[in-house]
Amino acid sequence: MAHLASRRTRALAVPVGLALTASLGFLPTATATAAPTGEQTSASVRTDGPKLSYVVNTRGGHGTVKNVKKAIAKAGGTVVIAYEQIGVIVVHSQNPAFGETIRRVRGVESAGATRTNPIVPQATKDVGSIAQPLTAEQAAAAAADAKAGEDPLEPLQWSLPAIKADKAHEKTLGSKKVTVAVIDTGVDDTHPDLAPNFDTGASANCVSGAPDTTAGSWRPAAGESDHGTHVAGTIAAAKNGAGVTGVAPGVKVSGIKVSNPDGFFYTEAVVCGFLWAAERGVEVTNNSYYTDPWLFNCKNDPDQGALVDALTRAVKYAERKGTVNVAAAGNSRHDLALDAIEDTTSPNDTEAVTRTVDPSACPDIPTMLPGVVTVSATGAKGLKSSYSNYGKGIIDVAAPGGDSTVYQTPEPPAVNGLILSTLPGGKFGYKAGTSMASPHVAGVVALIKSKHPYASPAAVKALLTLQADAKACGEPYDINGDGVIDAVCEGGKNYNGFYGAGVVDALDAVRW
Repeated sequence: MAHLASRRTRALAVPVGLALTASLGFLPTATATAAPTGEQTSASVRTDGPKLSYVVNTRGGHGTVKNVKKAIAKAGGTVVIAYEQIGVIVVHSQNPAFGETIRRVRGVESAGATRTNPIVPQATKDVGSIAQPLTAEQAAAAAADAKAGEDPLEPLQWSLPAIKADKAHEKTLGSKKVTVAVIDTGVDDTHPDLAPNFDTGASANCVSGAPDTTAGSWRPAAGESDHGTHVAGTIAAAKNGAGVTGVAPGVKVSGIKVSNPDGFFYTEAVVCGFLWAAERGVEVTNNSYYTDPWLFNCKNDPDQGALVDALTRAVKYAERKGTVNVAAAGNSRHDLALDAIEDTTSPNDTEAVTRTVDPSACPDIPTMLPGVVTVSATGAKGLKSSYSNYGKGIIDVAAPGGDSTVYQTPEPPAVNGLILSTLPGGKFGYKAGTSMASPHVAGVVALIKSKHPYASPAAVKALLTLQADAKACGEPYDINGDGVIDAVCEGGKNYNGFYGAGVVDALDAVRW
């Protein structure tokens, strides 16, 4: 059975030879907030409720934001930070009626709580999927198999030739003028395979909703998830004669920490992450998570709808500033193109409820937001990974994310069907998930930007899909061979629900 320590990040860690049967990232809907019954005055504002975080989304303009800030204070709220460029204000309040009060204010378009649990330390330390460590025997065997020009662990990285990254590296490693921001659980920039390519100027801790640039604030603390460090290595681990090799080993990588110590990715932190990356000219962001506490955020719910609004603004702003945003599709085996999915795990920070949602009205964010490149995962045999979400019209491209060796065994000298990458403390280990597929795509996007530094995000995304190797649905999908169809792939060879436009091609990224 998979060792799943988190439902929040889009990674799976599976012992070799065991089936990937659990999913990371489901969430239900909530009941709409009741309509306000009357105006509050500052004298009657309650402050005895749970301390919650809110996003307040305003119409444009400094004057509007200024007036809304005054109303926030009157309603018992404290402004953490105001992102005037997108009209999003992050607020803390202990007024139980804050949301319904502030929604009535002139200039406010939406407002909602970003969590259902108060801002206090959580009891759980459920912070991320546990990686399988690389053994000394595996490392020694890989080094013996390494060819001239390969890093010693590269023979174990079956995913690089799967997207022709090894051939691409013969032409270029990518440009150091390109930075990929890993919006995630934090990145250990002291790792020997990451330090040569790390961009401290584009790194920050955004957990509070406001950026903290204290040196090292972007690193995972002791006991926190290794997820972001693993993702960063897949993108840009240096080709330096040691360890592993990234898809784009010549580009820069930064860490933007948006996951709190208990592994929750709340909206205010993610908004901060996109804005921080955009304002620093980051060319690519990788997003291997879903935004807590709802897997699906229903737009007709006042709270959830405000979260969709805030993140839509942040993603659009980043793209206007030139950033290509790449995201993992999720590990729930869901067909995201269906009009009804049962969600039994949301909200995941208090007590979950069961609800049926229509993903077109209740998107998984940021994955399903307009403009985001949505990535499904494949295994060592090139088939959709057993756990990967899919859906015609949702998936843009596919990339290696790994799978159980029971389902998809790699060719020697690789010995593990998961993805090998960097871990904190100078270590290496295996993980699987769409979390691992997305950074392969982010690395290819970085290679495209290296080749075409002035290309717009729209042009880069067009090249990404045009260069992808089209992959047909193939035989009926029975991944475990029990005679039961496990998922239905819709579409033709050039575009379908499993692989989108196809598996990304790093070699074409540096040739075209």
